[in-house]
Amino acid sequence: QVQFVESGGDSVQPGGSLRLSCAASGTIFGINRMGWYRQGPGKQRELVAHITRDGDTNYSDSVKGRFTISRGNAKNTVYLEMNSLKPGDTAVYYCNAVPSFRYWGQGTQVTVSS
Repeated sequence: QVQFVESGGDSVQPGGSLRLSCAASGTIFGINRMGWYRQGPGKQRELVAHITRDGDTNYSDSVKGRFTISRGNAKNTVYLEMNSLKPGDTAVYYCNAVPSFRYWGQGTQVTVSS
């Protein structure tokens, strides 16, 4: 099985920044497309950003221009730089392949409040 470990979440003020990290391990057969998902309170999980093995990126309209997804130098690592954070960004953030694998990590909590 594959394991995802997310880190970097915190509580920040609106307009603040965070950098989330993800490390994947296990029986992984080369992920072509890796993404960051989030689930806010009372909301469905949504894909907010993804990146291909070639480095092409895509973002949801809600985060475009504020978030940047990137692959790390180490294998099976991915990052999410979040700037100009808004209260609506409050959610648990998860990393996974796109489409997602059956296994999910515990996620990392991001809270944006004044």
